[in-house]
Amino acid sequence: MDIIIVGGGKVGSSLAEVLCEEHSVTLIDKNETLIKTLTNDYDIKGIVGNCLQTSVLEDANVAKANIFIAVTSSDEVNILSCLIAKKMKARHCIARVRDPEFDDQLVFMREELGISMMVNPDYSAANEIAKVLRYPEAINIESFAMGHVDLAEIRITKGSILENLALTQLSRRLRLDILICAVQRGNDLIIPNGSFILKAGDKIHITASHSNMVKLFKSVSAAYREKRVKSAVLIGGGRVAYHLAQQLVEMGVKVKIIEIDRDRCLELTDRLNKVNVINADGTDHDILREERVYDADAVVSLTGIDEENILLSLLAKKNGVEKVVTKVNRMTFLQLTDTLALDSIISPKSITVSQILQYVRAKQNSNGNSITTLYRLVNDRLEAIEFVVREQREYVDVPLKKLKLRSGILIASIVRGSELIIPKGDDCLKVNDSVVVVTTHKGMGDLKELFSK
Repeated sequence: MDIIIVGGGKVGSSLAEVLCEEHSVTLIDKNETLIKTLTNDYDIKGIVGNCLQTSVLEDANVAKANIFIAVTSSDEVNILSCLIAKKMKARHCIARVRDPEFDDQLVFMREELGISMMVNPDYSAANEIAKVLRYPEAINIESFAMGHVDLAEIRITKGSILENLALTQLSRRLRLDILICAVQRGNDLIIPNGSFILKAGDKIHITASHSNMVKLFKSVSAAYREKRVKSAVLIGGGRVAYHLAQQLVEMGVKVKIIEIDRDRCLELTDRLNKVNVINADGTDHDILREERVYDADAVVSLTGIDEENILLSLLAKKNGVEKVVTKVNRMTFLQLTDTLALDSIISPKSITVSQILQYVRAKQNSNGNSITTLYRLVNDRLEAIEFVVREQREYVDVPLKKLKLRSGILIASIVRGSELIIPKGDDCLKVNDSVVVVTTHKGMGDLKELFSK
């Protein structure tokens, strides 16, 4: 496909890096040095110019673009460039829009103005944080098939019921229908078989129904009920904090926001009447003690500086906070989860890239059994993808034990109507099934790619 990306920042450059492997990519940015760097690093075409000028879009051959992606630092530029590109015959347009003031207009812009997809990284990041606070034992948790399937990442601790357990013993020991579909052991990422034995320190990715996931957490943690997050402190009062506070209040969590900017505090106080907003420097250790931050069940570091967020999270862990979540912007910091023993690291930019890649892959295979959900995990080394079986194919209605899966691929779950199936050898794929696949392969876009010929 022909893809145009507007904006060569962290998100734009990450998209260019991934998409250029399979598509013809053109990147537009005003910064000539940046364009030179990216065109040298990746197999893409670069254009220096203003994306709002029709002449620049003509140079990019916008009329032949299958997908136009606007991820500049300006919401207004992203929206307007999409409208211009759409008028100039681009087929599908995606805009990154972050300002909460646009929240009520997203449906209008999609349906009336023809913008195919609106991505709000701050709202999406807040959703991810809310999920891991709902399940404190989880490092991360994702959902598939309209919430019928949960994919959770947890760490096996010393003395856990899971320690030294072979996967063949899992269901019998726990009496739960769950599947461990990937294991990270040190630097190794493993798609395990039944003989694989779990060890303390392993980070495991588990698929299960929502109810079975809750039962699993109760089994692995005797203190499950006591660990439920009842109070949370958000350090930094930006857009992620605003969206997150709204969700936590709805969950019944007592929320405190510490924000250094007085005007922003007044704005948050006006918009979040059930949240305690404190005007103070959240990086000041004395302030943190004065506000009894370390007594909270959860601390979420949301300042605009990655290093500050990491240090604040480490400080909270050292002072006994049970659940700590860290927001980072630089994707390189996502690798620090293990090195620094941080609970959960959330990157709005990484989430945005995953959402856009999901849309691109779905459009790439819109006539086949295509993607509906995609998550990139373990520093982008693992992908969890949901496909819908839209048509009869050679692998449909055939027992899985008779199909030959490629290495590095696992069918993690099948959802048929409201029924969740943790697949075994005698199970089959059927038309209209939702199928969750975990794989170490990059760029999969159709179910047929699962199977060896």
